[in-house]
Amino acid sequence: MNGPVLLTAVAVALAVALALPAAPRLPAPVAPPAVVDAPDTGADWLRRWRLLWVVLAGAAVWAFLGGAAGAVAAPLAGAATWVVIARAEPAHARRDREAAVRELPHVVGLLADSLRSGRSPTEALAVVADALPGPASARLAEVVPRLRLGLDPVQVWSELATDPALGPLGRAMGRAQRTGAPVVATVERLADDLARGARADVEDRARAVGVKAAVPLGLCLLPAFVLIGIVPVVAGLLTELGL
Repeated sequence: MNGPVLLTAVAVALAVALALPAAPRLPAPVAPPAVVDAPDTGADWLRRWRLLWVVLAGAAVWAFLGGAAGAVAAPLAGAATWVVIARAEPAHARRDREAAVRELPHVVGLLADSLRSGRSPTEALAVVADALPGPASARLAEVVPRLRLGLDPVQVWSELATDPALGPLGRAMGRAQRTGAPVVATVERLADDLARGARADVEDRARAVGVKAAVPLGLCLLPAFVLIGIVPVVAGLLTELGL
């Protein structure tokens, strides 16, 4: 076995070994510590082993190309791997964003109810942030002190519009502040749109369950059908023909 092939085999073995989940360990018999909300950085294995992925990518490119071309392409592949992993969204940030997107219809619906009760937008936001704890309310709570300090509401809502989860609310409120449209009607329309979108998303996921369930079923039935129904017939025909 030559050097490039051996190096490629070792790289693949290391990658598979690191991708497998570690065996669970029993905790020590000590008093449980206080619960602290912290990002699950341990689950982000892609970033944790970023240097190793860079080395493996460079080694794989060098093993397949070899020579001068491999010596030039290997550092480029390693640098590209580093940049791609650095720009990838961390696992805990993705979970937080997805949770905020799921909570947004409920947050906007409660905000519309608070506005209909006669509260100002700032006080309604504070009520929502206190009543619905979660990623969406945590992001929305950062807007309340800025509005109370007297900052330009258009600027505050425009900055919220760049949030990947709360962008629809920021754009709707910013548009209402710029045009002078009724805030209550704007938030009510947004709540209805988000509720319809959430229902459509749930229906799409429910329909996708049947499709995803059919894939393993087909993978199991198709080989069995070929082996039991087609192979004996073909073997019998070949036997009769003397082939």
